[in-house]
Amino acid sequence: MADKGPEDVPEGQIEIDETTDSFDNMNLKAELLRGVYAYGFERPSAIQQRAIMPIIKGRDVIAQGQAGTGKTAAFAIPVLQKLDHNVKACQAVILASTRELAQQIQKVVVALGDFMDIECHACIGGTSVRDDMKALQDGAQVVVGTPGRIQDMIKRRVLQTDQMKMIVLDEADEMLYRGFTEHIYDIFQLLPQSTQTVLFSATMPQEVLEITTKSMRDPVRILVKRDELTLEGIKQFYISVEKEDWKLDTLSDLYETVTIPQAVIFCNTRSKVDWLTEKLTARDLTVSFMHGDMDRAQRDVILKEFRSGSSSQVLIATDVLATDLLATGLLARGIDVQQISLVINYDLPANRVDYIRRIGRGGRFGRKGIAINFATPDDVRMMHEIEQFYNTRIEEMPMNVADVI
Repeated sequence: MADKGPEDVPEGQIEIDETTDSFDNMNLKAELLRGVYAYGFERPSAIQQRAIMPIIKGRDVIAQGQAGTGKTAAFAIPVLQKLDHNVKACQAVILASTRELAQQIQKVVVALGDFMDIECHACIGGTSVRDDMKALQDGAQVVVGTPGRIQDMIKRRVLQTDQMKMIVLDEADEMLYRGFTEHIYDIFQLLPQSTQTVLFSATMPQEVLEITTKSMRDPVRILVKRDELTLEGIKQFYISVEKEDWKLDTLSDLYETVTIPQAVIFCNTRSKVDWLTEKLTARDLTVSFMHGDMDRAQRDVILKEFRSGSSSQVLIATDVLATDLLATGLLARGIDVQQISLVINYDLPANRVDYIRRIGRGGRFGRKGIAINFATPDDVRMMHEIEQFYNTRIEEMPMNVADVI
């Protein structure tokens, strides 16, 4: 994604680059500011410096930025700032592309609002409709959910919209990619015309721009520059593996060829993590592992030990690791694994959005990193989708791999 100048901004949009580089200077409610610092934030990230104040001031906002830039807090903080905690009704709806993302956002909102006496409910498919209805009737002030369930709750008149102040679309491009276009337009038709709209998207395809022209009033556009995105500084390679069964030997060969620094190996399933941990341990490698079957306290301990290097130099994990680090505040609390310079995707992610969440560990905030993707013939299509989605290039692993790592 190339940087854009003012002449590239679509008609009807205003691009601004004003920054507020301290939470203290945002005039936040005392309880919210306390929650921000208790959460572990010290100073705003690039997208937070640009986005929080225009949203608080009531502007419709289009923010273009990738996962890993701190975008969840960039909209969660102004949502909380604008709430009237005395009004026990929905005042903000946050739409997410997946159930997992909705749950992650809810955790961030709850943590940041810990001292504010507010209720935030995750309203997602695959859960009890009756539980959703009770939470909404009890007066949840912030509702996070997937478009289908949110639309259903509004149409049932359980989610009342008369007190609505703001709607946020997170990962708008991914929502449209998943076929939620009609749900989103339908939701907009059911909201008060005065509702403030905030849209976050990693890319700006035509479908996203249509939402901005149909549903937003004089939106402010915020672009997080290329050198502030998490893919910057990360060299990306792939190794062709003819069969799934050959991946283990390929990984072992890699370890025999070069001295691997501290690394994270991602697998798509818990059972694969357990299996790979067992196989590498049998080959005399000391590894740690984590997945969603562990409770949060266990995962925190594993991350802290891995960060200090006291447990192992290799951590095998499902996407729960990326979730913990990016979405639920562990990054902000200082459990950022700064030494990681290598991420290995033993399995390519099933969801292209998870790709940057994984490999962003290697290059966060200007550090350099290496990402190596094991690709079977079945993975070629997904790898091309990832390249197109992030406007990036994944090169074949060179023969002089030792010089690269």
